[in-house]
Amino acid sequence: MSLADWMIGVMWVGLTAYVLLGGADFGGGFWDLLAGGTRRGADQRALINHSIGPVWEANHVWLIFVIVLCWTGFPEVFASVSSTMYIPLTLVALGIIARGAAFAFRKASTELGHRRAYGAAFALSSVLTPFFLGTVAGGIASGRTPLGIAAGDLVTSWVNPTSFLGGVLAVTISAYLAAVFLCADARREEATALAETFRRKALWTAAGTGVIALVGIAVLYLDAPLLYAGLVGEGLPLIIVSALGGVASLGLLLLRHYLMSRIAASIAVTALLWGWAVAQYPVVLFPDTTITEVAAQPDVLWVSLVVTLVGALLLLPSLWWMFSLFQRPSPEGASTEPP
Repeated sequence: MSLADWMIGVMWVGLTAYVLLGGADFGGGFWDLLAGGTRRGADQRALINHSIGPVWEANHVWLIFVIVLCWTGFPEVFASVSSTMYIPLTLVALGIIARGAAFAFRKASTELGHRRAYGAAFALSSVLTPFFLGTVAGGIASGRTPLGIAAGDLVTSWVNPTSFLGGVLAVTISAYLAAVFLCADARREEATALAETFRRKALWTAAGTGVIALVGIAVLYLDAPLLYAGLVGEGLPLIIVSALGGVASLGLLLLRHYLMSRIAASIAVTALLWGWAVAQYPVVLFPDTTITEVAAQPDVLWVSLVVTLVGALLLLPSLWWMFSLFQRPSPEGASTEPP
């Protein structure tokens, strides 16, 4: 493997972490939106706040990590995507800012009207942000972001069938991950009723995501033929693993094995993401821009990889410690959110 391959691999690891961890956070906002009225949804929102409150800012580190590595290791790709996709990427940035601010202000507000307004902003931005991220992924996967500054169409690059499919899948996958994660969190807090509530939500979301994925096969065949060819070729084993992981997660949910279901769901999403990478390799931008053609100088890649390794040795133990601390049961339970 070349240095450029190692660089893109490290980027994909960071992207996988963001999809799993950040996706579950966005999904929490999705279920916050659908929790119901102030009283009926209070327990669900309390569990969501309890679960994502300590870690949501840390999860966005992975997105920053991927952006910096892309900017450093593949500057032409970064320039091409950011210029062609600047409309959805701007909406993503605004969504992340609005989501974080609303989440913080809701917890600090004492008036019901303010809490409702901030809660709505938090929930809506939690849905729209992954949707627009998915449209960007769909535009790249369908070959609508050619190499060059704003070389692709500024509207149709992200308003197209594959982008819409990517946006909807991003939202539903985030919602499913969040529901599965929240089942385990509710059980850990001994909130059996909440665990059952999110179990039902996860089952319905899994069914909906499966239907969307099946429809997506036809969409990719018609709208993104190069990616489709890779998915049914080199990427097919990983797509099969993803499907098996999804089925296993669903079965484990039915049996109420929430921790194992969480692991299976993570495997399913990870395999899907890496299946896309394998299907497109060695092309980074369709139709024919390869990784080695647009990689930075070897010295730049080497230094970037070394710095990343040093940073990982410092950061990963801290993240592991933080997540392990907040995975412990709360002595007062999760339902301590002020009414």
